Amino acid sequence: MDRTDQRIKAMTTVGLNLIDQALSIYDSDLLLAVSNHRFQEMFNLPDRLVQPGAGFAETIRHITEAGEYGPVADVEAVVRDRVEQALTFEPHYLERVRPNGQVISVEGAPLPEGGWVTVYTDITRTKQSEALLRARSEELSDQLLAHAEQLAAANRELAATNATLEEAKRQLTEIESRTRLTTEMMPAHIAHVDATGHYTYSNRRFASVFPGRPADIVGKHVRDALGATAYQRVEPHLAAAFEGGEAVFEFTEDRDSRRIRVALTPDAGTGGLYILSMDITEETQARVALQQSRRRALAAQMTSGLAHDFGNLLTIILGLQSRLARMDLGDPAQELIAATRGAAQRGGRLLNRIADMTGKRPLRPTATDPHALLDDLKLLATPSLPQMVGLSVLDHLPPGRVMLDAGMVQDALLNLVLNARDACAASGQITVSAHCVGSTWIEIAVTDTGPGFSPEALENALTPFFTTKGGSGSGLGLPMVYDTVKLAGGDLQLTNTPEGAAVTLRLPYRPAAPETAGGLALLVEDSEPLRASVRDMLVALDFAVIEAASADEAAALVADVPDISLVLSDIRLQGPATGLDLLDRIDGSGLPCILMTSLPPGDPLHRAALARVPVLRKPFSAAGLAALIRPEAAA
Repeated sequence: MDRTDQRIKAMTTVGLNLIDQALSIYDSDLLLAVSNHRFQEMFNLPDRLVQPGAGFAETIRHITEAGEYGPVADVEAVVRDRVEQALTFEPHYLERVRPNGQVISVEGAPLPEGGWVTVYTDITRTKQSEALLRARSEELSDQLLAHAEQLAAANRELAATNATLEEAKRQLTEIESRTRLTTEMMPAHIAHVDATGHYTYSNRRFASVFPGRPADIVGKHVRDALGATAYQRVEPHLAAAFEGGEAVFEFTEDRDSRRIRVALTPDAGTGGLYILSMDITEETQARVALQQSRRRALAAQMTSGLAHDFGNLLTIILGLQSRLARMDLGDPAQELIAATRGAAQRGGRLLNRIADMTGKRPLRPTATDPHALLDDLKLLATPSLPQMVGLSVLDHLPPGRVMLDAGMVQDALLNLVLNARDACAASGQITVSAHCVGSTWIEIAVTDTGPGFSPEALENALTPFFTTKGGSGSGLGLPMVYDTVKLAGGDLQLTNTPEGAAVTLRLPYRPAAPETAGGLALLVEDSEPLRASVRDMLVALDFAVIEAASADEAAALVADVPDISLVLSDIRLQGPATGLDLLDRIDGSGLPCILMTSLPPGDPLHRAALARVPVLRKPFSAAGLAALIRPEAAA
């Protein structure tokens, strides 16, 4: 706390001690936040009960035992009742006579962030004056009657006003409740910060958009909530927004490399900002894959006609060379004919590689054991390596299957290993290491102890037909790996290390549903015909099936039925709760879950589901369901 804050706190304390009423403020955990000397004096409290952090229950116990509420048979029952009343945070006003004859009024009001403030006022003299007035009522009856009539009229007017205010308050409370419910259901973090950068409001989505961060951030500064590294990336945009400009930007957070989109809107009334933050990792991955598909389609369109004509020319050249070879032209001519044939055949192989790159190569992710894939890679690549070139595979991936196109990934890794072999020449070491980056990426790096990439190669190695191997290279190896990774929504980087070169590819980390051997499946679907169809698919996979139509029913079944081994749920369900809400309610049960939907991939609910569990796109076949639950059943 700086000197200014200390000075303000001291002045506030002095001010509270000067007022005649007793005052106390307890937070939402029933711990004392602030009190004045009058509070201690009025109830004769020991010092320990007027220190910040003192418990409300201990204070009630002390004053009950001191006789504040008269003779009490069960002190703990009184304490328990008072604590339960306090936790409701309801506004209240009452007057009571203390054992010493003093009459006090007690007025309590809840605070917006939980907790309440209570003011205790000594109204003994006021009550004595009222008694004196009643004693003289005969003398003042005429005047009192006139005043009473005026007061009654005023009270009637006040009652009408109060009724109007109560109705307005009810409507505002209802609107606020609906607004809060809406913001809580959105798959985004919605917040407001004041002019100093401290949160004044936040829905409960901060920790889901920024994993590993605190869930309760109201009162915290943006820097403390995000962490130093992420705050450095957003600080320039915050500064610009505080100056009055709206800002929409994206950044990659540091913990598990999620892609976050943030929209900042100035609040002209308070000088603060409204903040909307969304996890767009899945959207970014899908966008990358779509862009690569479009590039491939455009490349195919541009090269198809050229490849056709070029293929015809090569066929003519090879035919002419065959005719020349049958002529008796002497050995020098035969050597030229053989060289021409070799060049034409090499051109044919190059056409095939171009067709592989630009042709239709749909991504087919299935439930894949990445550990087996890496073991097979070592088995397949080792025979192609010279005796003095070693290959190490460091597998740091977590257990469990993931959704990958195993064939395309293995082809890409083999390509990288063979490139590393060429870089090592006669001797060296190749290392393939794999690990997860948070819950977002699978990162696989292929490093070697060769000479590393030249500056020209670092700049152009991903450009088709660029090669450093002279006539023996096509220049399509790394571009094809890049194409594979981009089609999956990932990325590829080329770097040099102190020992040689490194190629690092990132693929989206999407866990597959754990393998099951039958058991009891919970099917959650609000359409009865569709439920019957999916039930038959599950039965064919040796599951017994119980059913629910809503998230409430499903959560109750998970709580009551201990033998459930799989949950298969639609995203849209009967009632307001969705399949994502069901995941939240059964979180911690350890049950494998699969969601199914007919929502388009760009829908926010679909994107949010993909980030958490496997998703089946409707309509799907029995084989598609089996591929997620039990790959061998889909074969």
